[in-house]
Formats: sequence, structure tokens, C-alpha cells
Amino acid sequence: MSETVALSVSTAPGGAAGQRGSEFTALLRKVRGRGLLERRRGWYARMIAVNLLVLAAVVTGLVLAGDTWWTLLLAVPLAVWSARTAYVGHDAGHAQIAVGRRANRAIGLLHGNLLLGMSYAWWNDKHNRHHANPNHIEKDPDVGAGALVWTAEQAAVRRGFARWVTRHQAWLFFPMLLLEGIALKVSSVKDLWRQPVGGRAVEGVLLALHAAGYGALLLTCLPVGKAVVFGLLHQALFGLHLGMAFAPNHKGMEMPGPAGERWGHLRRQVLTSRNVRGGPVTDWLLGGLNYQIEHHLFPNMPRCHLGLVQPLVREHCRSLGLPYAETGLLDSYRQGLRHMHAVGGAARPE
Repeated sequence: MSETVALSVSTAPGGAAGQRGSEFTALLRKVRGRGLLERRRGWYARMIAVNLLVLAAVVTGLVLAGDTWWTLLLAVPLAVWSARTAYVGHDAGHAQIAVGRRANRAIGLLHGNLLLGMSYAWWNDKHNRHHANPNHIEKDPDVGAGALVWTAEQAAVRRGFARWVTRHQAWLFFPMLLLEGIALKVSSVKDLWRQPVGGRAVEGVLLALHAAGYGALLLTCLPVGKAVVFGLLHQALFGLHLGMAFAPNHKGMEMPGPAGERWGHLRRQVLTSRNVRGGPVTDWLLGGLNYQIEHHLFPNMPRCHLGLVQPLVREHCRSLGLPYAETGLLDSYRQGLRHMHAVGGAARPE
């Protein structure tokens, strides 16, 4: 069951609205005083080094294993460490790793474009808009109508095959995540034309180098048929892993409309986010995104500090009577799927 610290919260224009400008200030001052916003370059350097070494070891194993179906087993660790590579790109986009913009961009381009074939600029633009207005039905690209929908209004206007998908979207969610790895690459290439010429050239070249290197690796180690199967399996598991890390964070939480635009930063981030309880394994597998509330309140905080700041945030919310949503991993999926099933009802016959 989910755990909520506080019984209720006023979201009306009156009440605590006059104090919302200061609700976050006191917490921010306390967090800064404890040094939790300071960069952890050494921690990130070690983590990135280990990540690159493991990726190199998996690639070496792929080369040594050669033409055998047993090689497909290596798609599993490659998918897991691909997701960890994506987490590094995510952290670079939030300026968690280095102070300078150029250094973070270089890290993001290396891990996103070159190693994953995923555009750093596209992801950054989309993700920053999400952080500015999480779960906002008009401003958050993550809850816009796409293959899946997140509001009854979006579901009601679906037609044809899209309407059938919407009716069953709760059941189709996890199978559809198997396509996410490929979808990220397609969206990255499409977004190149939005970027300025200089950025487009850099990103385009790195994406092309990734595609050429990835294809050459697989076709050098395996015959065409096995290479295709390995690539599809790797991308499917990568998409599933990444999707399962992001899925618990906001689905089924508050979805503010115009009234929610009056919320201050603290309420906007806390009321729309959900934390996932767990230990070191959960933290590792989800890349720290299980501390979603803390991440949204302090997006440039180093990932390794999110667990340390959690008690401060929880206590601050308790003192304000503000709900602090936290639940187990399986229950977070249940809550999200329950919301998707309810939304899909608008597309089902009465």
C-alpha cells in the first residue's frame, strides 16, 4: 500500500497560497547548508569508469563467443548497462555531474548519441519541459496523447485501431515498452531537423557513428540472422528496463490543469510525483529515479545525494501537511496501470 505523510492538502487559490513562495525556500536553505547540492565528481568518475569497463567486457564477450545462439544471453547484461548509460546521460542533462555546460554536454553526447544512438538535445528539451510542468495535461510532453493516453478526454476522441489500443492500454503497457528502445532512436533522428545547424551536425555524426559501430559489431560477430535477433532482443530489453524505471514516477498522480499552474515549485513537484521504496538494489536498478520527489525538487542534485535528502523532504512535507507519496515498486506499477485502465474506459463501449 502507498504511504502518504499528511491527511490532506489545500490546492485552492486561498489558504496556504499566500505562503507558497516561501514553502520551498526554507527547505532549500537547509539542503544547501548540508552541502547536498555540491557536485560529486569523484563519485561520478568512478561510476562512469565502471560502466564503460562493463560495457567493454560485454562487447569483448560478444566477440569471443562468436557464432552461437548462446551469444544471445549477452543481450541481457548489455541491456542493463545500456540503461545505466542512459542514466548517466540523464544526469548530465540535469548538470548533476559537472559545473560547466560544455562538460555536461560532452558527457551527454558520449553516453546518449555515441553509445546509445539517442539524441542528447532531443532528450534534454523534452525532459526539461516535463520537469517544468510535471503531469500538466497541456504542458508536459510525457502526458500528451501518443501511442498511449493519460486522460479521459484524450481517450474519448480516439478512433480506429488507436481506440482499440486505448481500451486495452493497461494490458498492453509492458509489451509496448519492448518497442521503446527503437522508438527513442526514431524520435532522436526526427528531432535533428529541429536543432540548429551546428548542433545538428554534431549530433547527426555521433548518431551515425553509433549506428555504424553497432551494426559492424553485430555483423562481425554473428551471421545476419543472429545479428538481427540479438539487436532486437537487446533493444527490447533496454526499452523495457528503461520504461520500468520511469513508469512508477508520475502515472496515476495529480494531473494539474490551469488551477494547478498557481502551485509553487514545492507543490507542483511533490503532488505530481511518487517515490518507490527499496534498498540499494532498487536504487541501483532505477538509477536513483525511485527518489522522484527529491529529484524533481532538486534536479541538479547528484544522484548519490537523493537518498540523503529524502528525510529532510519528507519531514518538510509533514510540517506543511503536504502529501508525500511513497510506495513499493509493484504497488507503483499497480497504481499506474489502474489509472491507465480507468482512462481507457472512455474508449470502451458502455
